[in-house]
Amino acid sequence: MKRFLTALSACLLLGCGNLSSTAQRVLPWAESKELTVLVQNGPTTLYVDAEGRYAGIEYDLVTRFAEAHGLKVRFIMAATYGEVVQRLKRKEAHMAVGVHRDIDGEGLVFGPGYQTVKPVLVYPAVRNESNVLRQIEQGQGTLSTLPQYTASLQQHKIKFPNLLWNTVDQVDNEDLIELVASGKLDYAVVDSHAADIAQNYYPNVAISKSFGDSAQQLSWAMMEGDSQLPTMVSAFFRQAMADGSLGRLQDRYYGHINRVDPVDALTYLSRIKSTLPQFKATFLKAEAETGIDWRLLAALAYQESHWDNASVSPTGVRGIMMLTNDTASLLGVNRLDPQESILGGARYVQLMRKGIPERVPEPDRTWQALAAYNIGLGHVEDARTLAQRLDKNPDSWTDLKGVLPLLRKAEHFSTLKYGYARGGAPVIYVERLKTYYDILVRFEQPSKITAPEFSTTVMVDNPGNLTLDINSKLSQAKPRQVAAL
Repeated sequence: MKRFLTALSACLLLGCGNLSSTAQRVLPWAESKELTVLVQNGPTTLYVDAEGRYAGIEYDLVTRFAEAHGLKVRFIMAATYGEVVQRLKRKEAHMAVGVHRDIDGEGLVFGPGYQTVKPVLVYPAVRNESNVLRQIEQGQGTLSTLPQYTASLQQHKIKFPNLLWNTVDQVDNEDLIELVASGKLDYAVVDSHAADIAQNYYPNVAISKSFGDSAQQLSWAMMEGDSQLPTMVSAFFRQAMADGSLGRLQDRYYGHINRVDPVDALTYLSRIKSTLPQFKATFLKAEAETGIDWRLLAALAYQESHWDNASVSPTGVRGIMMLTNDTASLLGVNRLDPQESILGGARYVQLMRKGIPERVPEPDRTWQALAAYNIGLGHVEDARTLAQRLDKNPDSWTDLKGVLPLLRKAEHFSTLKYGYARGGAPVIYVERLKTYYDILVRFEQPSKITAPEFSTTVMVDNPGNLTLDINSKLSQAKPRQVAAL
């Protein structure tokens, strides 16, 4: 995702590239009170999000772990998975995250498995899956994969001896998917989560999850000889699983990734080029007035009307932002004028957001506000009340989206202020909108460039000057790089 692969043909064998041997071993974390963590950058680990903040499930987990133990944390960004593992073995960090438990772990110890991934086959969507699988298993096509999946392929080769593959060490999951999408590779075996995420941006590839059945556990790897850190890590994950915080994080990053099918994604990508430019200036104006990312507003408009100002629903909502007549009157806009409708819709999101308690953290507060845009603030308030009754967290979008569908059941809505609601609808609405937003962020730059805020407790070293932004090489504009510290 981060590197243009001009030299890929020279790197299709394992070991094409050497790691620097000049790095120093880290001091014991118990003395320095700083935990040094190796992580491969990417959308499933650590990146800079659309708001210019560090994000990613590994980033969130590690920072919570460090905070719980009163430690500073220093992330060291690595370009490849192999670099992460090898540098840990050379004792250049205390820990490596997002590591497969079935790797060669000589000299390492592993924490609990906290996430299950599976190697999946990515191939051109125009091909028939059955034919592709048959040809590959008969040795009529060569796979490209990453080092962490070779053990799985070796198991698969027991059943299909003619299976062929190349192991590529200088790329990542999304690079391989992009190469299949562009026709430079026939097939690739990659991480299931990465494939699900990337398919939204590369809908011309298909995923075969029937290729192999070897699920793998991700964990944190640490150096042998440190008896205290593995114990702390195990206790941390036991607590995170017990209190639901691990599940909430997994839902935040992966809960919406399969909400838009490839056909819808293709249509959306086409309209980003053909239709969005007509309204982009107005979305930018709406952001300037409300502070809401113009790309989120554009995704909202697409979710509402597919950027069709003539759109009309059976219930009478109209225009590009699909406002009711009462809402348009309240906001003082003409809902049939696309510029006024966009500005009105942005103001309405802002109004809904003000109705959500300030204590609700982002991005949960925004997701709840967008649910209110769809179903009404009163029903969202009812869902929050019901969440408390059910011992759920009303400030968590993950918990709330499990409660909203209960608003259609008499035993619940009859006890709430605003009564019956089709509560499943706003869940689907927001989850699809999140996907549209994620896609748009990959293709369109923000209105202004913001660097992650400096922190005295969390530092990110990026010695290779890797592009950490969620905006990737898919963007027509040159991607911004986060400078090395």
